[in-house]
Amino acid sequence: MARPIRIAGFSGYLGDRRSALDEAMAGDPVDVLIGDYLAEFTLAMLSARHRSDPSRGYVEYFLTQLEPHLSAIAERGVRVVVNAGGFNPAGLAEATRALVAEAGADLRVAHVEGDNVLPRLAELQAGGHDLTSMDTGEPLESWRGSPVAANAYLGGWGITAALRAGADIVVCGRVTDASLTAGPAAWWHEWSGTDFDRLAASVVAGHIIECGPHATGGNFSGFTAIPGVVAPGFPIAEIADDGTTVITKHAADGGAVTTDTVTAQLVYEIQGPRYLNPDVTAHLDDLRLRQIGPDRVELSGATGSPPPPTTKVALFAPIGHQIVTALYVTGLDVDAKVALIREQAEALLAGAEAELDVSALGTVAEDPQRQWDATAQVRIMATASEREPLQRLVSGIGELYLSSVPGFFTDTAARQAATPSTRVEYWPALLDMAAVEHVAVLDDGTRIDVEPPATTEEPFQPAHPEPPARESGDTRRVPLGRLAHARSGDKGGNSNVGLWVSDPAAWPWLRSLLTTEELRRLMPEAKDLEIVRHEFPNLRAVHFVLRGLLGTGGSSNLRVDPIGKAVGEFLRARHVDVPVELL
Repeated sequence: MARPIRIAGFSGYLGDRRSALDEAMAGDPVDVLIGDYLAEFTLAMLSARHRSDPSRGYVEYFLTQLEPHLSAIAERGVRVVVNAGGFNPAGLAEATRALVAEAGADLRVAHVEGDNVLPRLAELQAGGHDLTSMDTGEPLESWRGSPVAANAYLGGWGITAALRAGADIVVCGRVTDASLTAGPAAWWHEWSGTDFDRLAASVVAGHIIECGPHATGGNFSGFTAIPGVVAPGFPIAEIADDGTTVITKHAADGGAVTTDTVTAQLVYEIQGPRYLNPDVTAHLDDLRLRQIGPDRVELSGATGSPPPPTTKVALFAPIGHQIVTALYVTGLDVDAKVALIREQAEALLAGAEAELDVSALGTVAEDPQRQWDATAQVRIMATASEREPLQRLVSGIGELYLSSVPGFFTDTAARQAATPSTRVEYWPALLDMAAVEHVAVLDDGTRIDVEPPATTEEPFQPAHPEPPARESGDTRRVPLGRLAHARSGDKGGNSNVGLWVSDPAAWPWLRSLLTTEELRRLMPEAKDLEIVRHEFPNLRAVHFVLRGLLGTGGSSNLRVDPIGKAVGEFLRARHVDVPVELL
């Protein structure tokens, strides 16, 4: 039996800190380095770059990260697996080979393709694949956009095939985030496609480390207790042959790995206890976490079942233009001032096919001691089918200094820099995995076809009934965050939020408190939405999916927090009744 494979992350999204690969190479020994660059929101951004230059369309700075380390990667025998290929994995693989040749390193570069189904849309639809929206159930023909990108989510077996064939660097497009870990684990331990429990464990491990410092204290509600949080390090997953996994980090780096930092990532961007992947369905409610040492958290009990017969397809289309700018109001009558600014902005857009959001951010102090204590930012966002009305809006705001609210001033530099950008809308659909052409392409041109899974099961999320009310005795009204952690995120137009407690004694209280109706009270913005509630007793967590909170996705809604990253922290700030004994 092989020893556990050590897989380290060095990128959590397009734009993550570029020194991360330097840090990983200077850190503890690992077998595989993975870089995740393609969130749904950032995939929309990258699609715009691809349209402007189809020969690129990949994450170019990955080459800058990789170049200084090619000789060391070869000497150590480390494998590198990334989805930085974006919309052109073959192009990035070729550019990587050029760097390898220039460095004189003995490294083989392969790529994984087949996720790009845009050229096949008409063929797929003619073949009965209607690509209806996962969120609304509407047919693709009803979409107001004309797709410019359509990428199916691939599993990890293409990566496994490339590694088995001797590849040292594997460049992917839109594989699932967790596949970057599951593919190497299956290669290392020689798993088969029916090793569902083991595959599920690797998918869970991949989910935990895919977002880099998210698992070591970054974006963590308990950040004040995390050492070295100025620069939390990237995580490492040690995955054994039976699937048992230890999450750790490079010893010299900042941050911490605790059951809470790992839980934070486990409940992030999920849709319930069943975590769907093209290779396996992982059962998150069976997981158990245990702190086995400093910066070492063991995951055990992972179970899996066959994957669903379909995989997600992310389609993107330009649907017009958008612009964002800001100004400020000060002192008294803030609501009336914002109302006047809104009317003036509406007048500037008169006659245009446009949407407008004018929102005050924050409140002013009752008796301010500084001018800035009496100041609130007013954020103005507008969308339109054409650029001209948005340019007119920004120009017109600059003409309001003498004819708007008292104390009117703007962030002049930001206003002058504001220019309309393309508005991209997201359309998530499902496609039969048998219709996806999943291929690993080696450096000599050899193509290895990856067969769809032989066994599949229709997915479902188990239902959890609302908890019964509990007698609470003496209580004190305090912020929910005094006891509970939270982490929130996005999946298309849905936001999800998981809330949990570290103290086992507080779990019965949290479970009974966080009903669906209580969530509607705590977050009025979601009071008319469909809300799905689940429980994770092993994690002492309650999880909610807020359907439609993010409109049609983070790239096109008008929310100030477009991808729901702050929903959890907002809920932690709300006051609730807490039993005195828990305080």
